[in-house]
Amino acid sequence: MTHQAAIYRGDKRFSVEAVEAAPPGPGEVQVDVAYCGICGTDLHIYLGHMDGRVGFERTIGHEMSGRIAAVGEGVEGLAPGQPIVVRPLDHCGTCPACAAGHQHICHKLTFIGIDSAGAFQQKWNVPAHTIHVLPDGLDLSHAALIEPLAVAAHDVSRADLKPGEDVLVIGGGPIGMLVAMAAREAGGNVTISEINAHRLAFAEKAGFKTLNPKDGDVAAAMHEATGGKGADVVFEVSGSQPGVDLMTAAAATRGRIVMVAIHATKPTIDMFQFFWRELDLLGARVYRPEDYDTAMALLDKGVVDCDAFITDIKGLDDIQGAFETLTQTPDAMKSMIRVTEGV
Repeated sequence: MTHQAAIYRGDKRFSVEAVEAAPPGPGEVQVDVAYCGICGTDLHIYLGHMDGRVGFERTIGHEMSGRIAAVGEGVEGLAPGQPIVVRPLDHCGTCPACAAGHQHICHKLTFIGIDSAGAFQQKWNVPAHTIHVLPDGLDLSHAALIEPLAVAAHDVSRADLKPGEDVLVIGGGPIGMLVAMAAREAGGNVTISEINAHRLAFAEKAGFKTLNPKDGDVAAAMHEATGGKGADVVFEVSGSQPGVDLMTAAAATRGRIVMVAIHATKPTIDMFQFFWRELDLLGARVYRPEDYDTAMALLDKGVVDCDAFITDIKGLDDIQGAFETLTQTPDAMKSMIRVTEGV
């Protein structure tokens, strides 16, 4: 049996092809993929920034939703027809990180959809331990937001955010906006710093306070708004040197800074501020299983206006156009691919 898969061929090109659908192996689940969102890492792959890691014959994608099509030998508790999402991390189980209970940052971690085949295909075989069963009735297009929302849930967890604390999110793109929503739900008093006019408008419509660095000193504005204190928690989501400069300047004494963004080049960091004000810098990478549970609960509670957040949905046969549009007009919040009709 064949199915349709979008294969990255390099040079900013995807090829949608008919490929053989192998049955799930022992311990695997075969998924009928319904929707898959396009994330920033997917864009980096498309632009050729990760060719050495990905190659030119891989189906990528990991922000997905779908239904179980079949289960392999030894899989228990899962059955065909169940609506699911995949937590796309496969750990070794034996390294020091795994032994310490930190499987999500395994020393030999395989990120499914980057290091191995991903979800821009109609039938996808994944390890059974990556499956999270969805509540009945959840729109599968909305469910495809669970993976990035789990990123945000993990970031907020790392911050140990307490109700009433002042929060600055630097960067109002898709992940920054989800971090802001999760932080607000945790009781934070959230402000978003962003320069993109479309994203500023989206944030304001969602009820957030915003600051535009083009209009003035964001750090000074945060200190003024908090009676001279500054932000108790800062999330750096911009991946930029100005964002790194702002994160230390805006933080309160003993503030916590969570590094969410991946910086392509080593930024310059004002280390003196960590000494002077006893700041904490926390790394946050991907998510744990419990972060997926939190994300599903947040989605079920309506914390994210999914219909507003999903900017557009295109078919798998138009994946090339979807990526081209995203690189030309960076105003979209979340572009999504409908991988299989009728799932």
